[in-house]
Amino acid sequence: MNPNIAPSAAVAASPAERRRPPWLLRAERLRDRIFPGTRAMGWAPVLGLGYLAFLWVPAVMAWLDAFQMWLTLASVFVFLPLYVASHRAATGSARLFACVLALAALAYALTPFNPFANTYMVYAAATAAFVGPLRRGLGLFALLMVVYCLQLWWLEGQMFAALIAGLVGIPVCIGNHHWLLKQNKDAALRLSNQEVRRLAQVAERERISRDLHDLLGHTLSLIALKAELARRLVDRDPQAAGEHIAEVERVARSALSQVRRAVTGIRAATLPPELAAARLLLEAGGTAFDYSLADIELSPVQETCLALVLRETVTNIHRHARARQVEAGLRREGDDVLLSVSDDGIGGVLEQGNGLRGMAERLAALSGSLRVDSPPGRGTRLVARLPLAMAGGGTGKHGPEVDSGLVEVSSNVAGGGRP
Repeated sequence: MNPNIAPSAAVAASPAERRRPPWLLRAERLRDRIFPGTRAMGWAPVLGLGYLAFLWVPAVMAWLDAFQMWLTLASVFVFLPLYVASHRAATGSARLFACVLALAALAYALTPFNPFANTYMVYAAATAAFVGPLRRGLGLFALLMVVYCLQLWWLEGQMFAALIAGLVGIPVCIGNHHWLLKQNKDAALRLSNQEVRRLAQVAERERISRDLHDLLGHTLSLIALKAELARRLVDRDPQAAGEHIAEVERVARSALSQVRRAVTGIRAATLPPELAAARLLLEAGGTAFDYSLADIELSPVQETCLALVLRETVTNIHRHARARQVEAGLRREGDDVLLSVSDDGIGGVLEQGNGLRGMAERLAALSGSLRVDSPPGRGTRLVARLPLAMAGGGTGKHGPEVDSGLVEVSSNVAGGGRP
């Protein structure tokens, strides 16, 4: 149970979500309306209701009469609003504390009529995990169990009911509390990663500002000085003015060349930082990431191309694949260099979306190719291939010509896919 995990910001439905059956999407929307703030738990709050089956063990064993069965059924209708309220209450709030007490009171009220009313004590333990620090949750549950044991003693009931409630409730309370701590740590890690990226962007903007100032400050000052001299000499000494104007043209062309080189350096990307960023992104989402990087000498253009392919691939995996394990590798095969990325996610990449097409266009500009193997339900493997000695084709100013078969996609089952 988790009554206070804030839902993520609303975003447009991903292609993977659009492929799911409409009835499942409607069920998920209904689940999120009933249990708001528990999106990170998925269907766990709904599946948690399955523990109510233990209430009916005495009925199956014919230990209850009709009146006791009706009371048990009535208790379920009291329990369900309490259960929903516990998931909607904020962690550590008075409302959540009241839900714990109400669940325990429900167990006390039903115990004289149903020996398996300790089921509600387990729900109280699960909810107590979120009242604050672990010792507070366990202390609250311990006090409730003392009252429960005194009630069983007074009723001369079976103490095994209290034993079962304790043996099940304590691990559930501890497990839920540690799950909450993990969620909070993951949220803090995501915030930390966002802050690191923000600071990196600020530092990069400051570096670019300094580089442009150092690059253009002197040059523009020289151009301004030469232009002023030419203006003064244009009437008295046209030949000298022409020389100054020619010098202005030469300096301007040199400055343009320097700016182009600087912009190329700014846009460049390399594989080691991209692999590190990929690990941060995937592991923050609970996906393991391993990679191997062979020592291959690549030109800056080639490395930038492969780094951007890796970035787009990892972003797609993070958004759509639902993978638990991702592996990436760079190796040499003959006269080519291969970048491979594989995951164990849902697979089903059968369409050339904008992401795949953009990757393929970058590779085609360097005489490379892209292959995607993605059988539905068995993950996806993407292989980008570049010749180490570039053929030089497709690098004109208008970019490569791309046909509809640029991306080679392999799968044995028809269906939609993520881009």
